[in-house]
Amino acid sequence: MTGAPLEITDVAYRWSGRSGFSLTVPDLSVAKGESVLLLGESGSGKSTLLSLICGTIVPDQGRVCIAGTDITSLSGGARDKFRAEQIGVIFQQFNLLPFGSLLDNILLPLRFAPARRKRVSDATAEATALCAALGLPADAIYAKATALSVGQQQRVAVARALIGQPPLIIADEPTSALDANSQSAFLDLLFAQTTKHNTSLLMVSHDPRLGERFDRVIQMEDIAQIERASV
Repeated sequence: MTGAPLEITDVAYRWSGRSGFSLTVPDLSVAKGESVLLLGESGSGKSTLLSLICGTIVPDQGRVCIAGTDITSLSGGARDKFRAEQIGVIFQQFNLLPFGSLLDNILLPLRFAPARRKRVSDATAEATALCAALGLPADAIYAKATALSVGQQQRVAVARALIGQPPLIIADEPTSALDANSQSAFLDLLFAQTTKHNTSLLMVSHDPRLGERFDRVIQMEDIAQIERASV
């Protein structure tokens, strides 16, 4: 293990049931500060792979190493804590607390990640600075999430993933509902922040047009083998 933000080695996982399928990933890594775009169509196993990386499911074999720790050796509770400390996640649907303020949503990961919180000397000041960097108005920090536009909610989701400087950011189709201009503006903001802190980024998408913005583009079919269950 090198301590890289992400290293996957000889991973295999099989979902049970009629609709299940197996996913095998011999090798996948993301280097420190690297931005990687993972492309794949619906049903190509992207969601299963993200679940394995985040530790919400455990492979039947192989290793998933985050920042040098093999998370497959951890208990369920330990994986949850480790994920909160080491991974910032930007969900496709944002998953904001609807009645929490912008500030509540950004600071939420720090409640579950004491080591990550220690990297922030003043959490409110850090959240405010992230909001400013992401183009959110200063007076919106105490606004309810439900009062924000979709674009503003998206930026809050980015700030929540970035606060406390986790070494790895996972972004699950965060631009799928945006037009080309909005996609470009969003990526400008995201890359400005990941570059500033030398944070690694793995973004999943089905849109190859985004590829020119990333250090590396990987096709799901090139790194994974899928076997679908017979019906």
